[in-house]
Amino acid sequence: MKVSIVPDEEILEGKTTDIYFLRTEEVLRKKGLNPEVVAEVITTDGGWAVLAGLEETAHLLEGKDVDVYAMPEGTIFFPYEPVLRIEGRYLEFARYETPLLGFLCHESGIAAKAARIKLLAGEVPVISFGTRRQHPALAAMIERCAYLGGMDGVSCVAGAERIGIEATGTMPHSLIICFGEDRQKEAWKAFDEVIAKEVPRICLCDTYYDEKKEAIMAAEALGESLRAVRLDTPTSRKGDFRRIIEEVRWELDIRGYKNVGIFVSGGIDEEEVVGLRDVVAGFGVGTSVANARCIDFALDIIEKEGKPCAKRGKRGGKKQVYRRKGVIEEERDEIRLAKEGPPKDMEPFLKPMILGGKITADFSFSLAEARRRVLEQLKSVKLKF
Repeated sequence: MKVSIVPDEEILEGKTTDIYFLRTEEVLRKKGLNPEVVAEVITTDGGWAVLAGLEETAHLLEGKDVDVYAMPEGTIFFPYEPVLRIEGRYLEFARYETPLLGFLCHESGIAAKAARIKLLAGEVPVISFGTRRQHPALAAMIERCAYLGGMDGVSCVAGAERIGIEATGTMPHSLIICFGEDRQKEAWKAFDEVIAKEVPRICLCDTYYDEKKEAIMAAEALGESLRAVRLDTPTSRKGDFRRIIEEVRWELDIRGYKNVGIFVSGGIDEEEVVGLRDVVAGFGVGTSVANARCIDFALDIIEKEGKPCAKRGKRGGKKQVYRRKGVIEEERDEIRLAKEGPPKDMEPFLKPMILGGKITADFSFSLAEARRRVLEQLKSVKLKF
């Protein structure tokens, strides 16, 4: 099977670079230039975001004669804060800028969007449904970042396997259609009979009839086995989605099905989460997370041979970022030159990730730790909406 992806070995060789880096290498070598530099990765726009993509970045730079410092994965950061710093001869890492930024920009974007969705959803579970919106070769990365960002589960089998959890999902319209119109109850009962009992019975209820009618039918068909109904109403039929949900809730309640939850999917983004979180039992969120806007990181040399040299718009000198424990506010973080002393009662956030080309034993790439870090920080961070 031919799949249009670049294999790992070509990424590690630097073949996914932009051509101007190879031309820069050629010029510098011909002219005998290879300065000792400090480069940092920052973004200058947007609000807070979540750092992800460090493990691939570490393996990309492993074996190069460089020192790399980074914020721990899952750290919430703000514009102008360096999230990663590289120190070494420029030609050691020049051609790796492109893939390095690709890892950090894409993965941090997904993790940040997942965190925003989870923060808004609160205690309501949120499941990642988005791998179908991207190239399948990216499925494991998407699900890892969505889960790292705080989502409660993922639907993609390969993605779930890679991160060590069970895949979560309901049923597709195709199951109902294969049984046929007017045979929805048979489809739901067949699912109940065949699928392992530990899988929650969540029936999709909008294939042929309106949501209210099919929800009542599902509740009557499965009775106490039914955990929830899923409404995946397309935009062309949605109207006032909240009113539809409230109507379904009313009709289930008056028939004694108060324990049956309502799970919603289909075009769910931040606005829908805010508007529906008090009337649903769960969200399936796909496109808005899997296709999240990347974080617009840039890598810039900010010091050469020990002296500041930043280009216009960037701040020169090797820096450190400090934060008071438990305080997640942009105006409370402090950026100082690394040679300055640390502020009182504040923790430095750029930690050694690679020293002398070797990944440090103390720098963790644990998904569980990163996810816990995100969820803990979300208790303190503010989200403007």
